Amino acid sequence: MGAVNRAVRQFLRCPSKGLAELGIDCASVEHVILSHFHYDHVGNYALFPNARFYVQDAEMAFFTGRHAALSALRHSVEVDDVCALVRLNYERRLVFVDGGHEVVPGIGVHHVGGHTAGMQIVTVAHAKGQAVVASDAAHYYRNFEQRLPFNTLHDLPGMYRAFDRIRELAGGEDLVVPGHDPLVLERLKRVADGIVEL
Repeated sequence: MGAVNRAVRQFLRCPSKGLAELGIDCASVEHVILSHFHYDHVGNYALFPNARFYVQDAEMAFFTGRHAALSALRHSVEVDDVCALVRLNYERRLVFVDGGHEVVPGIGVHHVGGHTAGMQIVTVAHAKGQAVVASDAAHYYRNFEQRLPFNTLHDLPGMYRAFDRIRELAGGEDLVVPGHDPLVLERLKRVADGIVEL
């Protein structure tokens, strides 16, 4: 990643601070789900010394494979993050998933691809039905609702399949949480600064 790209990034909040506001100590976290390996969805591994990290086989294979260095694909990835994930694997702290997996009762991951080779979404059992944390399988509500793929992608038809899978898994469209939409703060109940709940 070039210095120009790094300079335009705005770091809003450390995950440890967000979790602390919810009364969670990072050292007590046992499971961390990595939706994909783009720089804004990975990192800070040292904050979670007792956690195992859940990744899709396809994501690790792609970003340690022959095409990862192509300029059209690597602009969203930090090499240091991928190297750290390789180290976590050697420490036996990565859990590789090939498709779907229940992480803990009521919380599961599902491979959808599209945005990246191993893009995974998260399902969460909720009183209103099954919720889907779509991450970048739907950057914004409009991507999912209007079937408009975001312009950073690995596989265009895969993006459309991801939209279908989100619909299939969600108990309703109001239970889908996109990855980057500021409207999340308006559509969902705000419980703290920048923190919402369904």
